[in-house]
Amino acid sequence: MEKKAAMHQDDIQIDIEGAQSAAVGELHGVTVEELKNLEQRVLKAHKEMKKERKTGKYGFYDLYKNKKAFNHVKETARHFSSFEYENVVVLGIGGSALGTIALQTALKPPYYNLLSRESRNGQPRLFVMDNIDAATFAAMLEMCPLESTLFNAISKSGETAETITQLMIIIHAIEKKMDKRAVKDHVVLTTNPKTGKRKLDKNNLFHPIAKKYGLHTLEIPLNVGGRFSVFSPVGMFPAAMLGMDLKELCDGCAAMDKRCSKASLFDNPAYLRAAVQYLLDTKKGKTMTVMMPYSDAFRDVADWFRQLWAESLGKIRVHPLTQEEEFAGQTPIKALGATDQHSQVQLFREGPNNKVFTVIKESQSKQTMKIPHALGFLPQVAYLRGKSMNRLMAAELKGTVDALQISKRPVMQILVPQVNACTVAQLMYMLEVETAMAGKLYGIDAFNQPGVEEGKKIARQLMGAKR
Repeated sequence: MEKKAAMHQDDIQIDIEGAQSAAVGELHGVTVEELKNLEQRVLKAHKEMKKERKTGKYGFYDLYKNKKAFNHVKETARHFSSFEYENVVVLGIGGSALGTIALQTALKPPYYNLLSRESRNGQPRLFVMDNIDAATFAAMLEMCPLESTLFNAISKSGETAETITQLMIIIHAIEKKMDKRAVKDHVVLTTNPKTGKRKLDKNNLFHPIAKKYGLHTLEIPLNVGGRFSVFSPVGMFPAAMLGMDLKELCDGCAAMDKRCSKASLFDNPAYLRAAVQYLLDTKKGKTMTVMMPYSDAFRDVADWFRQLWAESLGKIRVHPLTQEEEFAGQTPIKALGATDQHSQVQLFREGPNNKVFTVIKESQSKQTMKIPHALGFLPQVAYLRGKSMNRLMAAELKGTVDALQISKRPVMQILVPQVNACTVAQLMYMLEVETAMAGKLYGIDAFNQPGVEEGKKIARQLMGAKR
């Protein structure tokens, strides 16, 4: 059985060896027999997913193929780039924000917003307003003068209360400081398409706003949910404004799509990871899944994945035989190596053995930092002198993985050759397909979120809404 799947030297690889019984014992790791017993269910689910994709039920698979949407994104980005804005501010929450944050952290330099415009190659700073904390929003307005800022409001439904609130404040401020005509030069909307050629969606508040002010709009396909929308204009327009390589992102999706389209459990990286996660949860009591990158570039991919996994799989389901309600899904946890070796690994090793770990490793770093022959009067640090910070990080990663396995904690690894638009897209695309397959294995709908809607409804009512 293949434990590593690699099709090309630039492709990411997965390694499930540390999550198998040979590494952590049969009580805590999956066996080859358990995987083989699940194979027919995976192949059946694959056929269902293939049919759903073909009929367009779920559209996230093919976003990278939508040339019309990408051309519109590029044209809109070119238009607004001509204004030479100093700032792009995303107004959005959850799936409207986390993918963009992950792309920025992975593909732009650390402390990007603190760099000079010249060091940013003339590209704007990016601020993502993914909450409605008044103090944070006010501070953003102080840092981002309206005249030099483009606001990209994102809401699939066009009625997200948090985003509408932000947009109301921004439009009012622009009208007050400049005039109504200036709104179209400082606000762009990303939302669902209209329901007809000229008919407005009566519930989508973005449509009448766009009509009133003559705003540019970008469309989220109706068959793409927010948490699966990073490769739609939701993530691609901010990426284009920051000069990210959209072609490389598409190439990464295409490369991973090829691998994730295989009708195979063991040769399909997304299916294999989904199967291991599912078996460890339902057979071995691993009710939590920890994603722990050993690279700052991927710290927000872990945050993005946390929503993807939690909102997709945390569902009430009805048992097919007993017809009783059951509660499905693992609790996702984000961590960061080596940072969280000093805050969470104590619990991970000696706390409840109810977790499976995914470690993300970057093989080739763009930056090497040598450790100098300093502090010669301290013999205790002689083992560090002349080596590199990169080597220390690699040692910390191996030490953590080995220590977890000594404690019988299952560990999977994702190996990334180097961080670039292609490999980041591969990683995120694989995790989306993995989530979709996991939903099939759990027997739930991975694409809805009924548990979220009730809280939104109550909040609107408390604010005085009639519906």
